[in-house]
Amino acid sequence: MALLQIAEPGMSAAPHQHKLAIGIDLGTTNSLVATVQSGMSTVLQDEYGHALLPSVVQYLPDGDVIVGHAAQSAQSADPKNTISSVKRFMGRGFNDIPDTTHIPYKFRDTGSGMVQIETCAGIKSPVEISAEILKSLKTRAEKALGGELTGAVITVPAYFDDAQRQATKDAARLAGLHVLRLLNEPTAAAVAYGLDNGSEGVYVIYDLGGGTFDVSILRLSKGIFEVLATNGDSALGGDDFDHRIFCWILAEAKLPPLNQEDTRLLLTKAREVKEWLSENHEADITSVLSTGKLINLKLNAQKLVELTENLVTKTLNPTRKALRDAGLDVTEIKGVVMVGGATRMPQIRQAVAKFFQQEPLTNLDPDKVVALGAAIQANVLAGNRSEDDLLLLDVIPLSLGLETMGGLVERVIPRNATLPVARAQDFTTFKDGQTAMSIHVLQGERELVSDCRSLAKFELRGIPPMAAGAARIRVTFQVDADGLLSVTAREQSSGVVADIVVKPSYGLTEDEITNMLKSSFGAAEQDKKARALREAIVDAERLIEAISAALAQDSDLLNTEEINAINAQMQQLKNLTVGNNSDEIHKAVEALNHATESFAAKRMDASVKQAFAGQDLNKLEL
Repeated sequence: MALLQIAEPGMSAAPHQHKLAIGIDLGTTNSLVATVQSGMSTVLQDEYGHALLPSVVQYLPDGDVIVGHAAQSAQSADPKNTISSVKRFMGRGFNDIPDTTHIPYKFRDTGSGMVQIETCAGIKSPVEISAEILKSLKTRAEKALGGELTGAVITVPAYFDDAQRQATKDAARLAGLHVLRLLNEPTAAAVAYGLDNGSEGVYVIYDLGGGTFDVSILRLSKGIFEVLATNGDSALGGDDFDHRIFCWILAEAKLPPLNQEDTRLLLTKAREVKEWLSENHEADITSVLSTGKLINLKLNAQKLVELTENLVTKTLNPTRKALRDAGLDVTEIKGVVMVGGATRMPQIRQAVAKFFQQEPLTNLDPDKVVALGAAIQANVLAGNRSEDDLLLLDVIPLSLGLETMGGLVERVIPRNATLPVARAQDFTTFKDGQTAMSIHVLQGERELVSDCRSLAKFELRGIPPMAAGAARIRVTFQVDADGLLSVTAREQSSGVVADIVVKPSYGLTEDEITNMLKSSFGAAEQDKKARALREAIVDAERLIEAISAALAQDSDLLNTEEINAINAQMQQLKNLTVGNNSDEIHKAVEALNHATESFAAKRMDASVKQAFAGQDLNKLEL
């Protein structure tokens, strides 16, 4: 009996046409690669049966590169050339790294925007280091699948900004991978969990990895994964818990400043202790430093809870904001999916259970769930027929907008808008005869340019000279499914156009993210007053500009006394625009308008007389 494959035309590939696609979880501590085989998403193992690949890269003087477990074991012996947790440096500048004291690398600020690390094999960027990890995963996949890869879906934290996403994509290209999609890690986890369990309803994905924290709220319904809101901290993760243990060891053992080898030794020991205390009550800390000093300490689970209490609290603040943005209460959450190795810590699970008033869901391996979800999406994007048709509706984490006159931000795309998204808005010129416009693209939630992050600047030239306010410049923002931004500006009457693909040179710091999402009433009130002041100043400047132009053209309609009175009012208004009292500026604007009423009437009369000069009124059609 022959086995026939029956399908709708064009809906299913023949067996020999099955395209090899993979999902990659490029993690801070560990990385994984997964694929869909026989309809099941599975994590691929190396030749030794390891699913997890430590995200550690060692550079040797002869140019060789070691990745994974072997590199991890060399951390203490060769800390300068063995790089771990490189994900925390992706898309970040030298000034974005808050504390380099206990990081055993020699950083270089090359002026390129992204931090560089000196190794015995030369200066390496985080993109190059990440590419080595991706190459290792690519090789593993090709060996396991026995063919050339069509492409890969690579996951990124939801709170990765544009620079960090672009850096990840560049690393993949450097590794020889075709990127089908950059997928937010919480969304990937939701895909894996939802399809594995057939779940429907509103779920929270709580993702605490080695270097980042994300929380996303999704609605799962018959294969549709809709992200309602997202929040997080791109500089908070398991590494920070390790660092607390490290600092405790320094204090308890009364150690002086350590060399790089001993620093790395104790950081590695701190990670091991953290993992041990996730399953046990007490851990022994025994190490011999390069000086010969013996460290022999004990740390119990309760003390670890005390040391890391504020870190746990820091994960709950973004969680509250995400719930508020989604317009939901904790009672409306059907389940909380735990993602990331750090969620194995009992204090994390207890805090989440208390906050959501329910036990979190832990039936899927938190280390593997992201890679499994990425593999499912990769299989769909590669064109392979999936029994589980799925639609992903992800969101943008921070608002995007433009600078307008007075240093104000006009938001074009609000945060939590569904991806991909395109929005357009019309702007106009400020001065008569203006032939160019500077476009300043910004990211953030505040009203003033100074409180938001600059993404890019470009210019639109060739605008036909017109009166102020007559030109119509349409600015279009497009954010693709990877979360990458492009901006186009077009003058509507002439068709002149300028555009830019936004590739910022550095990422957001933790403080910047905190400031951008600052939502206290104090900040909101402050922003409101600041915006009112800037708008008042812009109105005042526009009025002064118009009256000055009118005086230059028709001053002969006024006597000296009238001209002096108007100039005095204009000077008073100019003086107020350098202050900070919007009410006084509004009063001065009204006073200047009142002072120029007679002048305006005289200009109107003169215009009418000029228009009717030489005309026979009896012949005019009224």
